[in-house]
Amino acid sequence: MAKNTSGRGQRDLRVKVKTARGRKLSSTRWLERQLNDPYVKRAQAEGMRGRAAYKILELDDKFRFLVPGARVVDLGCAPGGWCQVAVKRVNALGEKSGKAVGTVLGIDLQEVKPIAGAELHVLDFLEDDADEKVKTWLGGQADVVMSDMAAASSGHKQTDHLRIMALCEAAAYFAFDVLDEGGTFVAKVLAGGAEGELQKLLKQKFTKVANVKPPASRSDSSEKFVVATGFRG
Repeated sequence: MAKNTSGRGQRDLRVKVKTARGRKLSSTRWLERQLNDPYVKRAQAEGMRGRAAYKILELDDKFRFLVPGARVVDLGCAPGGWCQVAVKRVNALGEKSGKAVGTVLGIDLQEVKPIAGAELHVLDFLEDDADEKVKTWLGGQADVVMSDMAAASSGHKQTDHLRIMALCEAAAYFAFDVLDEGGTFVAKVLAGGAEGELQKLLKQKFTKVANVKPPASRSDSSEKFVVATGFRG
């Protein structure tokens, strides 16, 4: 039987979005990318709160900081995807018998829909007493402080880069206050030239500092993640 080389009978599974009246071309392209993103589809299928969950999952696959029994603080945790991953990996629900039970504490400026196994609080981590509140809620120091926070976009690349680096640096200083010795700090940064000071600071406080772009991070995005392990205390 002759092989069908015409292409008939083969479906194009890529979703195409027509430009609707009132919708900018850039918005149409974003929507089309979302509809065809395998991580978006996976998140929907697995009940995760967004594709960002797979960034922390892939980082943990590489560095193994979300271990059973770990006490985790997620800064700017909305919508909650990172907390969902952390709950499973640190055994916050106690589902893995014989394994230590961890703690996941998520804080954000806005209220976040409840997540089983995570303790969520509305808090500005920049407040003077935020670190003390977090340690009280944890009942001690944290093993991991992680942040996927990004400042609101201004549309100006250099300005946005400086803003997110300032936010990441503030998160790092918060981590210095709440991390236990040997702890881990994970945060999103943007490539753009202002990372040097943060890198220098982290290398003074941690035994190892790595810069990683996990597969779940879109190739056309300038984001990457800094993973600092072995907090010196």
